Amino acid sequence: MAVRHASAADVADVLPLLRAYCDFYEASPSDEGLEAMMRATIELPDDQAFLLVAEDGDEIVGFAACVWKWSSLRGARIVFLDDLYVRSESRGEGHADALIAACAALGKERGAAVMSWLTAPDNRRAQAVYNRVGGKSETFLEYELEL
Repeated sequence: MAVRHASAADVADVLPLLRAYCDFYEASPSDEGLEAMMRATIELPDDQAFLLVAEDGDEIVGFAACVWKWSSLRGARIVFLDDLYVRSESRGEGHADALIAACAALGKERGAAVMSWLTAPDNRRAQAVYNRVGGKSETFLEYELEL
């Protein structure tokens, strides 16, 4: 098992995983949009965004995408774990924990006060991972305004 930065050569292998992630959350962005997001994230410097992949042997089995934002409640920049996914047949093998740890380490290296993320209230499996790695849930509700 290994975690590393994604490269442009990984886009085709990550796309089915990203599509499965979107399917889980009942979202249906275009493949072109997902590819553009991946390529842009890969090209940005780590202090703006990064995309990591988890490998088992020579196969990509999961990914994590992070972006940075300013937090007025922290008075600092924080790293936001926007997406985390491990394919179903590779779950329970430590890939999610390794991806979270790698994201946190990159955030800490670049001065992040915290790493934060969201998950669906009924995503109990993900919540078990987040609790196991020391995450603490908050009581905020997420709102979205379509533009």
